[in-house]
Amino acid sequence: MDVTGHTSSGSRSDPGQEPRKAASIRDVAQAAGVSYQTVSRVINSHPNVREETRKRVEAAIEALGFRRNATAFALASGVARSVTVLTSNTTLYGYAATLQGLEEAARAAGYSLGVKLLTPEDDLDRTISSAAAEGGGLMVIGFDRLAATALDRVPKNVPCAAIVEAPSHGRTTPRPAVWADDREAARAATAHLLELGHRTVHYVAIPTSAGTRRSEGPRAQGWRAALEAAGITPPEPRGGKGWDAQVGYDEGRRLADDPGVTAILCGNDDLALGVLRSLHHAGRSVPGDVSVIGFDDAPHSGFLTPALTTVRMDFQGLGRDAFALLRGQLEGDYQPPAPTFARTHLIIRESSAGTSA
Repeated sequence: MDVTGHTSSGSRSDPGQEPRKAASIRDVAQAAGVSYQTVSRVINSHPNVREETRKRVEAAIEALGFRRNATAFALASGVARSVTVLTSNTTLYGYAATLQGLEEAARAAGYSLGVKLLTPEDDLDRTISSAAAEGGGLMVIGFDRLAATALDRVPKNVPCAAIVEAPSHGRTTPRPAVWADDREAARAATAHLLELGHRTVHYVAIPTSAGTRRSEGPRAQGWRAALEAAGITPPEPRGGKGWDAQVGYDEGRRLADDPGVTAILCGNDDLALGVLRSLHHAGRSVPGDVSVIGFDDAPHSGFLTPALTTVRMDFQGLGRDAFALLRGQLEGDYQPPAPTFARTHLIIRESSAGTSA
């Protein structure tokens, strides 16, 4: 944790006595006979401090009751210990879990975290300027078109990092970013259904962060690649209009009417929830008549009937990795570790099975 500063020790003064002044970092430095920069290095666990010096500083900290204070650090160093997250959603599982990872990493590093919710009616440039004016840095959860557009508009002089959809091969992101390889995950999920004996796999899509509604995101691209590698012409993808169960239900009703549909990959677990319900209403059993696979492994997916086969995504890990990238821009002496880009995993449950068709 990279912090320095000062605050009160919390002890009470005797009645009639002047309150004890809080120990500052310079008080510690004077008591230990070192510079305040050395005290800062000890507090931040920097390796280039002699052991004898470290013990002397730690003893002075203990004797004076010194406590670090993030606000004092910001005033003294010019580093604003705050981050503002720009996102269009805080309730869908992927967004909420990513935000949780960001908050955990920010809190561990002594940063405060604020959230600005983007809406289609926003003046994006004004919203970004307002967020940047609060100091610190900006974090963008860029899973959708609105947030991806906001990321493109963040001024170059504003510290910024993002969590995004996997970029197309050969393309780079406008700012430092992390992502999961959901293109490969969708390919593997589709290949699994083909290995179970299904002749083709239909896809209910989530909206993409790039281009028009007809543009394909990485999950759709992975689904298409698996079918084409097997010599199968991909059927027309469905959905792309939203992320929620209602969209899944509406698209599932249309798919349920086609007896040739035996396998469906959904762009997220909420869509899969709607698809499962529509198949139930149509009298088609899962997985007896139709196999269904979701995406994200939301907490409810293992408790559906049948339990949902799905792709597990480490959204919290993405949030933590992205915060490290931003922290590296905010703190000159902080070297962020390489992003982990945690692998995705296909979690096989009850909603997928072989077919005799």
